[in-house]
Amino acid sequence: MKNLTNSTIDRQNILNNRFALGKIQEYIGIPGMLFEGEYRFTIQMVAEFYGVDERTVKRYLENFDQELKHNGYILSKGKQLKELKLQFDHVINVPSKTTQLGLFNFRAFLNLGMQLTESENAKLLRSKILDIVIETINDWTDRHIFLRRNKSGNRRNLYLAIQSMFYLKVYRNESR
Repeated sequence: MKNLTNSTIDRQNILNNRFALGKIQEYIGIPGMLFEGEYRFTIQMVAEFYGVDERTVKRYLENFDQELKHNGYILSKGKQLKELKLQFDHVINVPSKTTQLGLFNFRAFLNLGMQLTESENAKLLRSKILDIVIETINDWTDRHIFLRRNKSGNRRNLYLAIQSMFYLKVYRNESR
């Protein structure tokens, strides 16, 4: 893969891989605000995670506006913002007169991390993202090759493999 900071296509390919996204989210474990069915992060939360100034995040929002919006960045306004404030006022600390608040979902959060060049945390995350994506692709490929081989009539081997995995799982659980 190319340098993720320069390649929109590579960033989007990663963000479209739901299996890898799940593993990345599990790896990062960043606490967000579960709002409207997905985790959301304020500009302040994102800046703190990546160790950059909020102005840096806002500059990237200006420069990559369409890409970040495409991947889930929103400006929360009106009723939606009011509900967010009611639910998470203790977390977000925004003035009562705030009329809009920028929110990243996890995809947009990662998208920004793949773009940020000023952040050591983002650099480390990009490296881990690539590791996870490669691992996910390899796992998927291995699984499909295994299934394809066993579709050719070798059902007994498939049965034995599944049975072995089951016993291995039971054994691991019992030995804990």
